[in-house]
Amino acid sequence: MNISVIGRHLNVREDTKALIEKKLAKFDKFFPSGADASVTCKSEGDEKRMEITISVGGTLFRAEESSSSFQNALDGCMSSIERQIRKNKTRLEKKMRSSIAVPVAESSDVPAEEELLFDVRTKTFPLKPMTTDEAILQMNLLGHSFYLFCDSQTEETCAVYKRRDGAYGLIVPQK
Repeated sequence: MNISVIGRHLNVREDTKALIEKKLAKFDKFFPSGADASVTCKSEGDEKRMEITISVGGTLFRAEESSSSFQNALDGCMSSIERQIRKNKTRLEKKMRSSIAVPVAESSDVPAEEELLFDVRTKTFPLKPMTTDEAILQMNLLGHSFYLFCDSQTEETCAVYKRRDGAYGLIVPQK
């Protein structure tokens, strides 16, 4: 696995990098050599925030944790990603037979047919052309954390969302 460690507004110490690489090596049994992991470390006051994103075969596994130390944040991220892998093991195995190698030794009590079922609610609504500001206003009025809309300038389908820090984000499709 290719691992890149990035420090935002800080220099990540070598012993922390070594610990991250050692812990992420645990996932080598799940992923082929083409997997990429990006680890971002941030320090926000007394709190340490770590974000781990693993990209393999077009699928992303992502976890973000805050703690008093990078080691505790790393442990939280590791358990979160491991939970994602185990929860979606059968789906991932089927989707990416050549990209992900899930160990055979692990067995599940739930039959494969039941693991593949999703409970999906479908909702349809007209996409009204509007500006980003109008979409944010509409999202706040509805009390949602995201809102899908048609950008009146570009005529692209976009999404606005509320970030954890209270700011807003905009998702625009890549051409």
